[in-house]
Amino acid sequence: MVDDIDPDDPDEDGFAAYERLVSQGSELSRVLLTYQAGIDEVMTKLTILRREYAHSFDYNPIEHLTARLKSPASIIAKARRRQVEPTVEGVREAITDIAGVRVVTSFKSDVYRVRDVLCSQDDLTVLKVKDYVAQPKPNGYRSLHVILEVPVFLTDRIARVPVEVQFRTIAMDFWAALEHKIYYKFDRTVPDELLDGLYSTAVTSAKLDDDMELLHRRIRGGEPRPVEASPR
Repeated sequence: MVDDIDPDDPDEDGFAAYERLVSQGSELSRVLLTYQAGIDEVMTKLTILRREYAHSFDYNPIEHLTARLKSPASIIAKARRRQVEPTVEGVREAITDIAGVRVVTSFKSDVYRVRDVLCSQDDLTVLKVKDYVAQPKPNGYRSLHVILEVPVFLTDRIARVPVEVQFRTIAMDFWAALEHKIYYKFDRTVPDELLDGLYSTAVTSAKLDDDMELLHRRIRGGEPRPVEASPR
């Protein structure tokens, strides 16, 4: 059991301690069920919004939605890299992206529009915001990250689960996906000339978003408008 792990015991093998977190029937395995439920809750909310936009407004700002739950192996690897205490509580406190949802929008203004609509729902609590759209990472990465606390109703209690929601445009998502593939190919040791090229394409991607936003505002005015009901 997790309670048997003593991270201060010099005889306790570090890798074994992390491995025991994900053994069959462990507390972490049960906790991951609540994280998956948190993802399901957020995806349901976003799917409802997407359907409403498609049905009742003149354009839908949500292009597509994806979600993922970190695997036990991925959690172990990240916990070891960060030297997180090998307990369930240590993992819960230190790793906030175990549950992740991605919202890909049409335009940059939609990133904030959809964020505001989702975060205004009174059963969600915003825990943390990292705005890499307004302040991109040094490598050019852009995305809006919001960590939400989501209530999950279980048979005997309400579990409060953190879910990281990433909001980004099509252009941001395209760049991030290819950047990830390049880093994976080079095992995170990317040659400088490729890093320069990635940054250059990030700048191009940002300009594309700005240009498309300008065209969008000239055509539609920016805001999704309710569709008037057809007269009978």
